[in-house]
Amino acid sequence: MYIPEHFRVRNHSDAIAFMQANPFAILISSTDQGPFATHLPLSIHETGDRLVLRGHVAKANPHWQFLEQSQPLAIFHGPHAFISTAHYTTHETVPTWNYGAVHVYGTARVFATEEELQPMLDELIAAFQPEFAEQWTSLSETYRSRMLNHIVGFEITATKIEAKFKLSQNRTREEQANVITALEKAEDTAASGVSRLMREQRLGKKSE
Repeated sequence: MYIPEHFRVRNHSDAIAFMQANPFAILISSTDQGPFATHLPLSIHETGDRLVLRGHVAKANPHWQFLEQSQPLAIFHGPHAFISTAHYTTHETVPTWNYGAVHVYGTARVFATEEELQPMLDELIAAFQPEFAEQWTSLSETYRSRMLNHIVGFEITATKIEAKFKLSQNRTREEQANVITALEKAEDTAASGVSRLMREQRLGKKSE
């Protein structure tokens, strides 16, 4: 990913927090026929300096067959918004787009046994709908086994992380504040999310 230095995320914890806040990712693998992509939720786990992504795809989705053949790429994408020149104080400027994105490259391992699939599902249930855990365990063993038989799980151990927050860091504090004020009023949550991310990055404030 092309990252000008003023847009590079230098705080590793910011990148992890962004991924956890935006877990619906695009998983891309290389194949003989070209790139293959799947849109899916991922659980994010960090232990020391080791980052692992876990998820699953339908067994009918051929993507799981490609994961171990080449280095997969998971793209986490979050809020984004068009930035009008009306927010700038100088005339000679052009509009742009603000956004956040994290790219994770790694090595993958796939698995399909119930013993390994269930812990992975437990992680996703805990992350997205904890109350479903009770419903899941109340289902018949036959039904649960059938559902598990239709998916293939995977885990990706990260080998490289690229994080980019393009949030008007190259503009003046006044212009950043103008962008924040305009976007936080937007009904579009993608746009208002950019405003929130800019505030979290302490943009638009006077230097202390």
